[in-house]
Order: sequence, then C-alpha cells, then structure tokens
Amino acid sequence: MSNIYKEGQDRQKRLNLPPSIDEYIGEDNQVRGIEDYVELLDMQKLGFSKSNLKATDGQPAYHPKLLLKIYIYGYLNKIRSSRRLEIEIKRNIEMMWLCAGLYPSYKTIANFRKDNSEPLKKVFKEFVLLCKDLDLITGELVAVDGAFLRANASKNQLIMTKSIERDLKKIDKKIETYFKNMEFTDQEDIASISLCTTNLPKIVKKK
Repeated sequence: MSNIYKEGQDRQKRLNLPPSIDEYIGEDNQVRGIEDYVELLDMQKLGFSKSNLKATDGQPAYHPKLLLKIYIYGYLNKIRSSRRLEIEIKRNIEMMWLCAGLYPSYKTIANFRKDNSEPLKKVFKEFVLLCKDLDLITGELVAVDGAFLRANASKNQLIMTKSIERDLKKIDKKIETYFKNMEFTDQEDIASISLCTTNLPKIVKKK
C-alpha cells in the first residue's frame, strides 16, 4: 500500500542553494527600500545620539543606521518587542540581509530606542509620509514595494508635499501609540523573564 501522506526531504541531503544571501531577496523586497532610504539620512543632523558611534567594552559599536533599519522593519511588520526583533535577526532571512550578518542583542536594540526616541519618531513619520507621497501605502502601513521605493527615494524626494499635511496629526498619534506599545511590550518581556527566573528554582526543588 502506497503512503497516503506527503513525505519531506532527507535533512542530510545536499542542496544546490544560491551562493549568496542577496539572491534570496527579490528586487521588490521591502528591505531593499529600507536599506536605500536609511543610507540617505544624516543621522547626526537628525539628532541621533553620538554615543552609538563610540566603541564600548573594547568592541566597535553598532552603527545607528543598522539599528534604525531594524526598527523600520519592525514597524512595517508589526514587531514591537526588542526580544522579538533579536529573534527575527537570527532566523529571518530578510533581517539577516538587512543586518548584513550582524546580530545586535535585544538590550542594544532597546537602548537605542530609549536613547533616540525623538529622532526615531521623526524618521518614522518622514518614512510614512514618503511612502504615502509615492502612493506605496493606503491606510495602515503594511507592505512596501522595495523596488519602487528605491527608485524614488532620492534626497530631493525626502521633502514631503503639502498635499498630505492633513495626515500629520493622525500619523503623529499612531507613531506615539506605537512607541508606547513597544515600551509596554519590552516591560512585559522583562517581567515574564523575571517571573520565570524566580519560579524556576522552586519548580526544580519540588521535583
């Protein structure tokens, strides 16, 4: 009798996969748009903390642009937790590409947000406005065509048109709420880990 269920491949089988991670990322992937957009920004003029540019504990620091890319990706994909972002960087091929093989910890990610809250909000707003101006999104920010954004996100087009000024207050409110949710989620994560750490010895003792 033939097997009625689908069978997976042998995990030990050698595969002919693309030689570079870049080949897994389509030209219209949102991470390519994020990459090009952030690379156009002057981080110091925007007010990002200079402390992020200094080496710490003898190791070079993560560039603020890298951490900003992580947060924009999280915003587009509704990932609010710093711990979730850290996890995605290690398992999500889009994030691996965006971070170019670097793996900042959740503490580094969270501290960057705390140290740069206002500049982050400003960049988020300008990014949303740019996407709206290019008709890449309608309503909720869900998907961005990376190829189209890359083709249009020139330095001149980072200046927004007056036609969407009416959206400013609404966008400001959404971003403010998003940042509060991120902070709340991080605090919940800390509390959850603390609870597990506290209760684990008790559970082990009972056994």
